[in-house]
Amino acid sequence: MMYQRNNVSGVAAFLLLASLVLLVEANPVGVCIRNCAQCKKMFGPYFEGQLCADTCVKFKGKIIPDCEDIASIAPFFEQI
Repeated sequence: MMYQRNNVSGVAAFLLLASLVLLVEANPVGVCIRNCAQCKKMFGPYFEGQLCADTCVKFKGKIIPDCEDIASIAPFFEQI
């Protein structure tokens, strides 16, 4: 009986953890920051990744940078 109760608790904890992971992945701020990291990998030192990530937090993920859309990432390029 005790084993069955612990098993149910373990399954419930796993389901709760799995649902939290899905919520974090779907969070717009998380998506925004991941896109900033991807753009930083693509454009290297010319892309201001920290500024991009700070903007994600400031605007709560409402402005999502797209590395293939120059208009969405133009503010984050270093001025030459």
